[in-house]
Amino acid sequence: MRILVLGGDGYCGWATALYLSKKGHTVAIADNFARRQWDHELGVQTLTPIRTLAERLNAWQDISGETIDLFVGDVMEYDFVSSVIKDFEPDAVVHFAEQRAAPYSMIDRKHAVFTQVNNVVGTLNLLFALREFAPDCHLIKLGTMGEYGTPNIDIEEGYITIEHNGRKDTVPYPKQPGSFYHLSKVHDSHNIMFACKIWKLRATDLNQGVVYGTMTDEVGLSEALINRFDYDEVFGTVLNRFCVQAAIGYPLTVYGKGGQTRGFLDIRDTVRCIEIACLKPAAQGECRVFNQFTEHFSVLDLAHMVEVAGKKLGLKVKVDHLPDPRVEAEEHYYNAKHSKLIELGLQPHLLSDSLLDSLMNVALKYRDRVDVNVMLPRVNWRKPRNREEHRTTREPMPL
Repeated sequence: MRILVLGGDGYCGWATALYLSKKGHTVAIADNFARRQWDHELGVQTLTPIRTLAERLNAWQDISGETIDLFVGDVMEYDFVSSVIKDFEPDAVVHFAEQRAAPYSMIDRKHAVFTQVNNVVGTLNLLFALREFAPDCHLIKLGTMGEYGTPNIDIEEGYITIEHNGRKDTVPYPKQPGSFYHLSKVHDSHNIMFACKIWKLRATDLNQGVVYGTMTDEVGLSEALINRFDYDEVFGTVLNRFCVQAAIGYPLTVYGKGGQTRGFLDIRDTVRCIEIACLKPAAQGECRVFNQFTEHFSVLDLAHMVEVAGKKLGLKVKVDHLPDPRVEAEEHYYNAKHSKLIELGLQPHLLSDSLLDSLMNVALKYRDRVDVNVMLPRVNWRKPRNREEHRTTREPMPL
């Protein structure tokens, strides 16, 4: 297949592009390097020393003999998106090209506006380009489990059948997003569903949980191909942060009671889910939704797992509780369905089988690169900061 990966220089995008290329697909990446610029804006860096995209692509070609094409530009520019669709003629487009951090969207008004305009308009541009130039192309869009929130009922996969006043219908599952970022993803979902309805596009909306791990078979071939490991308060995941904190002897920072529960999956399962969606596309006019995760854990569960893993490695690990800067339930019911990808062939990797190799050992290997000043929470959901209060004076990328 001809597969275009938007945002292919990012964490999920890079692993996906290599995986699909190794599988024999013709792959192209489109990226504007925004993810690297956000690190510069915030004054942080990934724990792992990633190379420039040009160096990564050259290394991949030298190692695998496969070429990945590159288009440099911004999905916010319709002329760029449409030209890439026309030039590459993809069978599938994997859309990772969005601002993906909830804390980033909650820094202040400018970051909230940027996140929503960037994400929603970029996706709209893509939908119009597909309608015009590749109406049979399959859109695989990265959503998020955070669209659902934490309702006191089971979370279904995208849709729910309800009865009301003696009538019955299947409707999109109610959304209760927890940040301006998650709201942007809800808007995306509605726009994609609408486009499939009126233009008969085909789309798969992957509501993904929290992804962990740096290693896939492809990334592991060379240090030059290494992936991101973000641990800072804005873009870092809670599991990455805990592993880094354990590696340097810093207390694990649990927000509030730690009962916040979410779905998680290994990066190896992320790339496999994308492949499954590519090979088994949605029907014309169909907007299908998969909940893309394999296990669920509370924050406190993760802290205890890292504590045990750290002690096995001879580390002194302590768990500390901080006031929760987010507006969220610290204890809640959580039961999300996630059977559709399993039924299509996904064979999950489990966190208990990969924590030491994929995370703790990486954290230990690169612990000299850790900046202890970027882990404590500064972004507060209740009171957005004024620009002068934030640790950086740089502006978000222009709209």
